[in-house]
Amino acid sequence: METTALSLPPLTGTGEVITFYSYKGGTGRTMALSNIAVLLARQQNATSPVLMIDWDLEAPGLHHYFDHHEERPGVLELFEACREQLMRRGKGAALLDEEALAREVLAAVGWEQYVSRVDQGSQLYLMRAGRFDDSYGERLAAMHWDQLFDSCPALFRCFADNLARHFRHVLVDSRTGRTDSAGICTTLLPRKLVVVFTPNRQSLEGVQAMITRATAYRRSHEDEQRPLLVYPLPSRIEMGDSAQRAQWRRGDPAHRITGYQPIFEQLLSSSYAMPNISLDSYFDEVQLQQTRTFAYGEQLAVCMDRGGDRFSLTRTFDAFLDWLAGGYFPWQSSREIRLMDTIADARRVLAAGGARALSQPLALGLNQLGELYSSEGKLRQALTCFEESMTLRQRGLGEDHPDTLASKSNLAVVLRSQGQLDDAQFLEECIVEARERMLGAEHLDTLAARANLAATLAGQGRLAEALAMQDAVLEAYVRMLGTEHLLTLACKAGRADMLFLRGDTEHARIAQEQVLAARKRLLGAEHADTLRSKAALATTLLRMQELDAAGSLFDAVLQAQVRRLGPDHPETRKVREQLADVQMQLGGPMGARIGEQALVPELHQDGAMDDYGDALSRPLRPRGVPSQSGLWTRAGDELLALDGHLSAARPPSR
Repeated sequence: METTALSLPPLTGTGEVITFYSYKGGTGRTMALSNIAVLLARQQNATSPVLMIDWDLEAPGLHHYFDHHEERPGVLELFEACREQLMRRGKGAALLDEEALAREVLAAVGWEQYVSRVDQGSQLYLMRAGRFDDSYGERLAAMHWDQLFDSCPALFRCFADNLARHFRHVLVDSRTGRTDSAGICTTLLPRKLVVVFTPNRQSLEGVQAMITRATAYRRSHEDEQRPLLVYPLPSRIEMGDSAQRAQWRRGDPAHRITGYQPIFEQLLSSSYAMPNISLDSYFDEVQLQQTRTFAYGEQLAVCMDRGGDRFSLTRTFDAFLDWLAGGYFPWQSSREIRLMDTIADARRVLAAGGARALSQPLALGLNQLGELYSSEGKLRQALTCFEESMTLRQRGLGEDHPDTLASKSNLAVVLRSQGQLDDAQFLEECIVEARERMLGAEHLDTLAARANLAATLAGQGRLAEALAMQDAVLEAYVRMLGTEHLLTLACKAGRADMLFLRGDTEHARIAQEQVLAARKRLLGAEHADTLRSKAALATTLLRMQELDAAGSLFDAVLQAQVRRLGPDHPETRKVREQLADVQMQLGGPMGARIGEQALVPELHQDGAMDDYGDALSRPLRPRGVPSQSGLWTRAGDELLALDGHLSAARPPSR
């Protein structure tokens, strides 16, 4: 191991500081940090410099995970030296602003002598807690972190920035509990905060309070207007008990267990002023399992178990890095992350001068990502994806290629959902013309295109024209596919919607009842299409003032949607609002057990939110401008769900 001062050139970009925090000991926080650090140091052909900092000064132990027991100065000695530098400057320090003073002090102290290399196969480095001599405890007790902060508030922030210029990742092992040093590690240093917890009330309550304090501090202090991404990391999860695992993840009101997933969904929603987020995909992948092998000693799972099968800790750490290293939000799904990574790779190839044909993988990825956003009700993001996908396919494949037409069709559906009916009509007429010319008038893709055009015409109020077109499509489906084919039922449901818009509720009701019965028989009572049929029929019954029947249907749909999608999914919220409308007209408590029981409270925000992406690239608000909503990072855009009232057959995804 090196005993001389380290020398590392600055990075071409800027690294990031990631703090690992747990409220209680025994969560495996240090173990998680060590394994993550090894994986990060292996990236980019093991050329990424990674630094670990042991800031758990009262109970240091990070060095035990590595074959490195060299006694050398560390965190304690570094900040003792900073304190000494500040004392030497005395009154002269007041002549400098905070950041200039901090930079001057840190330059005088230097960080290199406090860092040593712990892996000769990668650029993995460690800053120990300190030199564990006989005076360590006494010196630690004399280090008053609050006084050091008061003497130079910018010191810790500049310290983190200084290290981030030399290390791609700086991983800080924080002290537990509510201590001054834990506050420094969680509030002042990081861009990303990993909260490690075990599923129990003490651990959960502690990390909740810490996250609330850290995010509130970042929002309210003018000099700390920096992004902070929070990643919950459940640990010591017993894989053999699926019932208890689900109970503590999802919650169990009968046993007064809230569940850590709804806790963090509500907490992150509140912290980021972002309503209705879901951590389903994240927690499906990120749970550190309890294993006998690593319950004793300080062993690195990623060095011992490189197979990475689905039962291994290595697989879990790799999955966690998909979110953490990529800078993705925990509420982004694994599918979205994979698509965004694919799109980013395709863009890099094109930027490097790739062949024009390579633009088509990019177009495919954008089209698939747009479909995902569309299904989640994020219409603005979907629109952007479909527009770029269509443009790339027009240039590379031509106007009439099936893939180009698929992107056009997806774009038209989103435009219709956003009320841009004239633009949607133009695209759909082009699609119909191209498909009729190339495939014939009764090809299934042509019929689907005409059904979509009919839905847009209906939205424009051209109901007679829309019904005539829909009737022709329905007649072709019945003749070619039969009365109970899924495409036939979708077309019939679309026709019922048009009858409803025309005011012919009696005939709309008859058609909706027929479609509902067939879908229930073919697909099941809680299939998404069946539930849409129930909701459409309930809407018609509500128009006909058959309130009890409408309320019962909406109630059944709401219960099913809560089970399928969760209480805060856009489709669930929409049905809840419809049920509330029925309740208001009835003047009774129908559905209150669903609308008021054990659901995560909805968060409301006035105005549209910004599209989300890389939180670290979000421009911060100017100093002096007060924070109104608490939206202080580049958070997600939860837009209105697809209206869904006009259902039309869509062509298969390409």
